Order: sequence, then structure tokens, then C-alpha cells
Amino acid sequence: MTDTVEHVTEGGGAPHRVVDAPLEPPSSDQGLVGVFKRRYLLRLLVRREVSARYQGSFLGLMWSYLNPLSQFLIYWLIIGTIFQLHDAIENFAIHIFSALIIVHYFNETLNAGTRSIVRNKALVRKLAMPREMFPVASMLVSLYHVVPQLVILVIACLFYGWTPTLYGVAAFVIALVLIMLMGTAAALVCSAANVFFRDIGSAVNILTNLVRFGVPMIYSYELVGQRFGRFADYYVYNPIADAVMLFQQAFWAGTTKDPQDTLDNKLPPDLLQLGLIAIGISVVLLIVAQLLFSRLEDRIPDRLT
Repeated sequence: MTDTVEHVTEGGGAPHRVVDAPLEPPSSDQGLVGVFKRRYLLRLLVRREVSARYQGSFLGLMWSYLNPLSQFLIYWLIIGTIFQLHDAIENFAIHIFSALIIVHYFNETLNAGTRSIVRNKALVRKLAMPREMFPVASMLVSLYHVVPQLVILVIACLFYGWTPTLYGVAAFVIALVLIMLMGTAAALVCSAANVFFRDIGSAVNILTNLVRFGVPMIYSYELVGQRFGRFADYYVYNPIADAVMLFQQAFWAGTTKDPQDTLDNKLPPDLLQLGLIAIGISVVLLIVAQLLFSRLEDRIPDRLT
């Protein structure tokens, strides 16, 4: 029971209240659960990161549309024409751009997430908040910039006669969720490791460069099967490659002359099931990443110099 007692100060001053109640410790919610319980702080961090990116820019958010549009035109006009990849892969620009969206989302989440704690060391020292919030905010900022890329992709697909299907929508959702989970798990581990070993940031840069060649972006999955035979079955064990092919299933397949033939012969069978399995594995990896982060979390402020 809490008792409130009103006292009157000497000299006729305004009364003040004294609450007779036991002191309670601050909320102990930490980790990813604590991050989403403090959604207002998460929103502030995301807005701050987005605003900082376009600060002092005349066009501002328009660059989020101009950059992916320029990339799409480069792949369509230069790479497809000069290297004649239009003949090898039908609607090559759609094929590579749908893959690029997923690759860029993962790479941006990992790169920004790795540096998020070091970059926000002043906030880490001063505010009592779950430090997982910084990698998660980086993932959401990267997701925010996926939207303009999707707008460009959908417009281009509609030009080729694409129509959305329930199967494609499921592939789209599974691919995004998969990268959200994988990117956050990797960012959690690397952001904590980067506090202790600043070389991690440079190593991540090299890793993200390799990601582009480990997925069917500038080449097709069909080519993997032709070159490696039965060993191509191991290719689908790469969850990022699965996410890329799910995105291609959602968008690129519907722009080809025979979408069903593309699904049957140019992409792996049971791709949705592979994606769901990869999501399950990603959830386990995220839990492991959270445990590793929690073991290092208390030592992070002392190492931020």
C-alpha cells in the first residue's frame, strides 16, 4: 500500500508531497525484447539516421529514388548491352536489379550495424538503453531505403507485363523477413566485436564484396547447375542466395515469356520451403547472436574510448 503525506513548508510556502513507497529497480528489460518495448527511442534513432543521411542535400529523399534508378539503367544499358548478357538471361536488368535489392539490403545492414555502436558511443555512455537498439536501428534504416528501390523495380516489371501473384507475394515476404533476421543477427555480433577489435569493420567490407558473387545476381542459377552439376544442390544452403532467388521468383519470373517454365527450370524447386527453413535457422542464429552480445554488453562502455 502506498501512502501519500502532504507537508506544508515553513513560511506558508506551497505544500509538497512525500510518497511513502518502496523503491523499485529500473526496468530490467534488455536485449531485443527491451528494444521493441522502447519503440519510441527506436523511432527517434531511425529518424535521426535518415535525417543525417540527407542533411544539407538539396534533393533530399529524392536521392533514394535517383540512385536505384541510375543503377537500373546502368545494368540495362551498359552491362546487358556491352557484355550481351541480355541474350544469356531473359530480362537481365530485372534479374540483376531484384537480386541487387536484397544484396544491398543485407550489406547495408551489416556495414552500418557493425559501426553503429562505435558511431554512437556518446549515446551508449550516457543513456540507459538496450545497446542492441543501434544495430536494430541500422537494419530499419536500411529497410527504409529498400522502399524506393522496390518502387523502381515494380514500375520496370509492369513495363514487361508483370502481374503480382499470391505465390510471388509469399516469396517476397519470406525473402525480406529472412534478410531482416540474418542481417540483424550478423550486425549484433559484428557491432559488439567491432568495439573490441576495430579491424572487424574492414573485414566486414571485404565480406560484403564477396556476397555479391555468392548469389545468382550477375549470373543465373541455371548456370550454376550447368557448371557444377549435382554440387549445385549445396548452393541453396546459402540463405542470402535463397532470399535473392525468392525475390527473383516474386518479380523477375513474372516478366519472362513463360513464367511457369522459369519457375520449373531456371530456379530451384521448393524455393518457398527452403526460404521457410532458412528463416527458422536465422531465428536460431539471432538467439545465439543475442546471447553473445549480452555476454559482451557490460564491457562495451569501458572499451569505447
